[in-house]
Amino acid sequence: MGHTPRKRFGQHFLHDKNIIQRIVDFVAPAPNEHIVEIGPGQGALTIPFLRILGELEVIEIDRDLIPALKRRAEDKGHLIVYEADALTFDFMPLIEKKGAMRLIGNLPYNISTPLIFHVLAYAEHIRDMHFMLQKEVVHRIAALPSTKEYGRLSIMVQYHCKAEALCDVSPDAFYPPPEVESSIVRLVPYHGIAPRALNYLHFANIVKTAFSHRRKTLRNSLKELINDVDWQKIPIDSHLRPEQIGVKDYVEISNQTVSH
Repeated sequence: MGHTPRKRFGQHFLHDKNIIQRIVDFVAPAPNEHIVEIGPGQGALTIPFLRILGELEVIEIDRDLIPALKRRAEDKGHLIVYEADALTFDFMPLIEKKGAMRLIGNLPYNISTPLIFHVLAYAEHIRDMHFMLQKEVVHRIAALPSTKEYGRLSIMVQYHCKAEALCDVSPDAFYPPPEVESSIVRLVPYHGIAPRALNYLHFANIVKTAFSHRRKTLRNSLKELINDVDWQKIPIDSHLRPEQIGVKDYVEISNQTVSH
């Protein structure tokens, strides 16, 4: 492959042409769309997207991969490479220059959750996201209430986006093969059509506190934040467990107690 995959960067390079084509089909890019790829690696997704788009922006932390990536892209279109850590990358200059963006990427599993929370801070400027993640993480993100996968991650991502697991991917689609299965997820920000928390930090704290005591009832798990008088004005059964209610219910709990 010409490059030794680095464990510290969580590198597993996608090489399965069928999976690459499925991702292109899921995203369905159109020429001149503003698409940004996180972690292009050796260009498995970069090159087919660049051929269609004509111009593509990518964020790559491993400087040793960049020269070969640029050479592969030379006659395919205009590739703009940002040598940076996607976890701290500021997307606003890209948005201010070219407008709302679409994100794609085969994300390193060791940073996938914090990376998703980082990009969700730009949700109002994102049309959609298609990411390859660890299968377990995708199923947690897209989980419905009252399932074993449903939890804090499900709620915090689904607060911002409609989440859809698209397909599973076996380890042999990558080099080196990871020890776990992968999945492709589509995240589409709501852009104001979903219930909004009056105080996002309060909402996030309620969700975090509730799921730190998952086996307890809502009334018991949230007793440090919500008293019995408060519960009387909240139209939700406080004797349910945290995984038994949906995102809009947590927004309702948060908004009814926001002054406390």
